[in-house]
Amino acid sequence: MFSRMFGKPKQEANASAVTTLDKLNETLEMLEKKEKVLIKKASAEVEKAKEFTRAKNKRAAIQCLKRKRLYEQQIEQLGNFQLRIHDQMIMLEGAKATTETVDALRTGAKAMKAMQKAVNIDDVDKTMDEINEQTENMKQIQEALSAPIGAAADFDEDELEAELEELEGAELEEQLLQPATTAPAAPVYVPAGRQQTRPAQRQNTEEEDELAALQAEMAL
Repeated sequence: MFSRMFGKPKQEANASAVTTLDKLNETLEMLEKKEKVLIKKASAEVEKAKEFTRAKNKRAAIQCLKRKRLYEQQIEQLGNFQLRIHDQMIMLEGAKATTETVDALRTGAKAMKAMQKAVNIDDVDKTMDEINEQTENMKQIQEALSAPIGAAADFDEDELEAELEELEGAELEEQLLQPATTAPAAPVYVPAGRQQTRPAQRQNTEEEDELAALQAEMAL
């Protein structure tokens, strides 16, 4: 059964499993109905046997019990049929789940295989080599563009650095030889009223000194 199911396409196998399960369910319901009918008949024979026993009809009562035994045998047989159908349904449902699982795994394996074909290790190595090559080419292009051209290409970088050091040394020496300058005194704030009185007093003192010197000369 498994080999036949696995050999079919997924949709056909699933449809067949569903159809079979439906058929088994119908058969199971039919057997359950027959079992209920036989149980009622067996109970009815027991009641008849009781009535015949009360009527002292032993032969008829025994016949009723025989029919009850036959019904019970059929009931047992129907029970075994139901058990086999249940077992078949469980196996079929398990096979259906197994088929779906295997189909899903097969689909995943196919997708993985397709992805590996699209991107394999050789392609990855080749792509990385191309990227490294392009990166190296770009570095060479940038170095070529940054290199000096014309007259500037003939300049010696070491000579230029030595000349720059000489200029820096001369500038430092010139700064050391310059005399120190006195910082200008900070202006002193004087109120407006006092600015007029102090110069006037100094001017009066100078006039008095000149007058005194003149008087001294006249006295001589």
